[in-house]
Amino acid sequence: MNDGVDFDHDAVQRFEEHRDHLRAVAFRMLGSSGEADDAVQEAWMRFARNDTADVENLRGWLTTVVSRICLNLLRSRRTRREDALDADLPLAAAPSSGGDPESDAVMADSVGMALQVVIDALGPAERVAFVLHDLFGVPFDRIAPVLDRTTEATRQLASRARRRVREGRERAEADRDARQQKTVVDAFLAAAREGRFEDLLAVLDPGIIVVADEDAVATGFAGREVVGAAAVAAIFNGQAKDAITVLVDGLAGAMWAPGGQARSVLAFTVVHGKIAAIDIMNDPKTIATLELAAFAD
Repeated sequence: MNDGVDFDHDAVQRFEEHRDHLRAVAFRMLGSSGEADDAVQEAWMRFARNDTADVENLRGWLTTVVSRICLNLLRSRRTRREDALDADLPLAAAPSSGGDPESDAVMADSVGMALQVVIDALGPAERVAFVLHDLFGVPFDRIAPVLDRTTEATRQLASRARRRVREGRERAEADRDARQQKTVVDAFLAAAREGRFEDLLAVLDPGIIVVADEDAVATGFAGREVVGAAAVAAIFNGQAKDAITVLVDGLAGAMWAPGGQARSVLAFTVVHGKIAAIDIMNDPKTIATLELAAFAD
């Protein structure tokens, strides 16, 4: 992996610790496995050419680098008027050269068709702001330099993107009937509460991805990102005892609200009767932007 650049094994190890995260960020932004691999490789080249020994937050530094690379790619696409997703099979990109086909398949499926199609309709700056903040919890003051915007302008970009995502989800390929979604979410919550591992697996898409915000991670949730039905089922098995099913921005979701105050909200993406994605939001500011409602009897 030297590509003509001198490096040592310690440098490779430091970078490899963050490769999966960087590829997840790039894939969310670009919607293409091949382009995500290219972006991560370019990030490696920049990392190898820079002295990062004194960088305290290498994950953050590398996330900024790969985000700038993705932004340039998105702007280049827009200039060429090319579609953001691979033709006809947007989430079935060819495996990266030398990669693990199974890993590539998980990456391709993990985002969920519904969300990725909506993300792909966003403009480059909106897309970067939304993906970094809403999906990976990067603070606005760190995103702003990537976009060459002020922090407040970046916040507005993400807010606008968030509204478009909410609207687009209704037109995406997720199950549109909230009642049908509710049946799936109810089954998930019941299996989780009762510790029925196999029943949990039955309602989860094999490539499900769970993304938790910083506040959720701080409460002891497994991590920012959890991918795969078995891993997700293991985390939720025996949990969610006090969660209730609610409408989250018009779609079936779940909420933990002790004393009637929403403390944790789970937004589900249901595709073909399976849960393809769960976004866990514990940040009070984020929860305040959500439209939460009970299901009518």
